Amino acid sequence: MSRATTPTQTLWAPWAWLPEGWQADVLLTVDAQGCWATVQAGQPCPPGAQRLAAPVLPGLVDAHSHAFQRAFAGLAEQRTRAEDDFWSWRDRMYRVAGRVGPAELRTIARQLYGELLRGGYTQVCEFHYLQHQPDGTPYDDPLTLSRALIDAAADTGIGLTLLPVIYERAGFSQPTLRPDQARFRLDADGAWAICQAVNAQGHARLNAGVAVHSLRAARLESLQRLATLAAGQAVPLHIHVAEQPAEVRDCLAATGQRPMQWLAAQGLLDARWQLVHATHSTPEEIAAVAAHGAGVVLCPGTEANLGDGLADLPGWLAAGVPLAIGSDSQVTRDWREELRWLEYGQRLQRLQRNVAADPAGGEPSGSTRLWRSALRGGQAAAGQAAWGLQAGARADLLVADAAAPECAGLPMDRWLDALVMTGPGTPWAAVMVAGDWVLRDGLLRADHSCRAEKGPSAYTQLMSALWH
Repeated sequence: MSRATTPTQTLWAPWAWLPEGWQADVLLTVDAQGCWATVQAGQPCPPGAQRLAAPVLPGLVDAHSHAFQRAFAGLAEQRTRAEDDFWSWRDRMYRVAGRVGPAELRTIARQLYGELLRGGYTQVCEFHYLQHQPDGTPYDDPLTLSRALIDAAADTGIGLTLLPVIYERAGFSQPTLRPDQARFRLDADGAWAICQAVNAQGHARLNAGVAVHSLRAARLESLQRLATLAAGQAVPLHIHVAEQPAEVRDCLAATGQRPMQWLAAQGLLDARWQLVHATHSTPEEIAAVAAHGAGVVLCPGTEANLGDGLADLPGWLAAGVPLAIGSDSQVTRDWREELRWLEYGQRLQRLQRNVAADPAGGEPSGSTRLWRSALRGGQAAAGQAAWGLQAGARADLLVADAAAPECAGLPMDRWLDALVMTGPGTPWAAVMVAGDWVLRDGLLRADHSCRAEKGPSAYTQLMSALWH
């Protein structure tokens, strides 16, 4: 990436989270491409620099999102029959998927992406499987629904990694899609074409990869075709895997192997691959994923909401597998809550505290260990060459609210612990993406265009139309 010789902005923070951890008196400059030109600790604030009043952190990648499901959050929390599980939730979710067109998707995604910015995410990986009209008829423009998401991201200023999804069948033994899945239909060539079209735009906040919905929803030939198309291409590749015990049982029945075991045996995995959920694993599968350099995306809020189970967090951490986090079904939209759930789920299961900590390895803070993993894993999940507060990375930044009580008066070596593990507040006074302030003084950039609106917001009107 070419570097600008003259910074477009100069910022100074009393404390900043750099790759080596908290550093004091940090001077940051932004170049003309919206990247960090220089990041230097131990510097006095020079004349003309913008002085930030509180500690700053890099933005985090939301590594797994289904934007349209924001319209369904909170509407599946009543049980009217004897059993309620992931599969019954899925059937109800499909009814929402059938009601959303391009305009509705842009409105929903715009609402969501603004909330994600408030929650400290500056990039979102959109696992995008709404492709056609509700009855399965293709749009004249195959990118119609993709453009709705791209436009929503541009409205808010968040970075977007679009992941068109290969989706071909209803199950291992069901070679076609159900009627309520018809609009999801996409093969490897179609997904790759969307990926290439998006990446050709060359926008600093927009890139694309490809996703496979799941092993049950895609044929082996399609995974092999994707491997051929993506050979030598530095694009992120994502797949839902081993989210539910029934999926593991079905995969064993169809292939003789568990899902992650099968992926590794096919020689498909490498550092571009992100295994979403990976809830039900064996030590042998964890070792195989680590050996191939793939990453895992955990979505603790959604996994709790759907009753998926708990991933083997200590096993994944011990193997050194990058663990990104995602908002998935949008029941939670704040990375602090996801990290908190990730740790608390393990505490409840194992009857222990500070499960993610690694005192023997020199890291007594579980919050810090999870945060570092989420930064590293998010970078890979979004297909970013660099991430964080370092020269060459995109200039994304979270400025803490100096008046927020969560961390008031605490020493900096405990500040991240308190930020993650206490208080449900919204602690960000400002958020920057690619050198652009997209949230300041509690107001999103996207809100400025709506301040003159009278009456309910477009999102409120849409929700009323969908559910009343």
